[in-house]
Amino acid sequence: MPTPHNNAPSGAFAKVVLMPGDPLRAKWIAETFLEKAELVNNVRGVNGYTGYTKNGKRISVMASGMGMASIGIYSYELFNLYDVDAIIRIGTSGSYVKEVKLGDIVLAQTSSTENNWSAQFGLNGGTLSACADFELLSAAAEEAKKKGIKIHAGNVLATDQFYNFDKEVWKRWAAVGVLAVEMEAYSLYINAALSRKKALCMLTISDSFVQVGELSPEQRQTGLTDMIEVAIAAAERFC
Repeated sequence: MPTPHNNAPSGAFAKVVLMPGDPLRAKWIAETFLEKAELVNNVRGVNGYTGYTKNGKRISVMASGMGMASIGIYSYELFNLYDVDAIIRIGTSGSYVKEVKLGDIVLAQTSSTENNWSAQFGLNGGTLSACADFELLSAAAEEAKKKGIKIHAGNVLATDQFYNFDKEVWKRWAAVGVLAVEMEAYSLYINAALSRKKALCMLTISDSFVQVGELSPEQRQTGLTDMIEVAIAAAERFC
């Protein structure tokens, strides 16, 4: 069912979709980790591919773009118009705490936000919590353990501001236990909840507010192999 954002025909997407932010990263993942990968969407250059894992499981990978508005559109359409059952976001993030270091993997058990995404639901000023699907989260944690890959699980912040005017606000989020910051998890989790579908956000730490250094643009695009392999192994359980 083509939309203004997606020209894939019905059935073109697998039941599980891996979702990096960067279209070039989606292309690299499809070419590197999938067999018989076919381009099924390229509207606005937001590439989507469907192929098979080395174990013969059919999965898709599609870029989300940057920010909650962008992933909000794509995840809604995948869940509700293309009958996708699960989306695993595989992205990068900035660490807020010294225990979470460059290159580490974070599983976003929950997502906080200062965005007003949930205002649309008219909850009388209430705060709608956003959380990962437990089965997906557990699968990713188990697969990481099998591979001997250390992970952190906890709360992350989904923000609209990459360049925040308040240079100290991160310290207040860290003080209440937020591990890292990114820009997409909250709306992904809420769309999954509304659709009665599954979602998980997996993040590789690409920079840090408490540690010097950051991953290069090339490393961000192609150097996230551990996270991707864990995500694929977890995805295979739900294909």
